[in-house]
Amino acid sequence: MADGHEEVKKRMNAVYNMLAEHDGYGEMRIDFKILKKGQKEIIIHCGKQYRYVVDSMQRSLRD
Repeated sequence: MADGHEEVKKRMNAVYNMLAEHDGYGEMRIDFKILKKGQKEIIIHCGKQYRYVVDSMQRSLRD
């Protein structure tokens, strides 16, 4: 699910740009949680949360 990772990276970039352009404080935190079946849940915190479930990169590298 390489496209899932690309979607996460796009959102991270968008949140970074939003914070850089914001006229004040900003905070971004990213959590990675291990799920079953070689997947991870990635949560981007920035006032609101963006949640994604993606295949583990390790699994992609083994294939």
